[in-house]
Amino acid sequence: MKIFDIFKKTRSEKSQRVTTKLDEVESEMKRIGFWSPSPPEFKVNNYLEAPSFELWLQCVFIPNARKAAKEESYPKDSQVGQMAMRQYDYHSVVEEAQALLQLLNEFDSIIRTK
Repeated sequence: MKIFDIFKKTRSEKSQRVTTKLDEVESEMKRIGFWSPSPPEFKVNNYLEAPSFELWLQCVFIPNARKAAKEESYPKDSQVGQMAMRQYDYHSVVEEAQALLQLLNEFDSIIRTK
């Protein structure tokens, strides 16, 4: 073992699970055409102010969640799955978004675990 190895911070299992889940969310968004190759820049206080839920996921949620995983600083709760349910499975079902909805619910479960 090199001396510098003892100073490297190993990522926790939770951070690894969060990062993997975010990779899956991003891949699914690309697969179903919900990912924008050149998204607009915007600033919002919440997802309802974003141009679309998909752009909020791509430009706000995923980058912030990746930062939280890197810093291992998580909120006590996450409700992105519930937000997605309101978008894709509330009054009418968006079939192509059902796998994305499941992934976001799984993300919420990871965040809620200690």
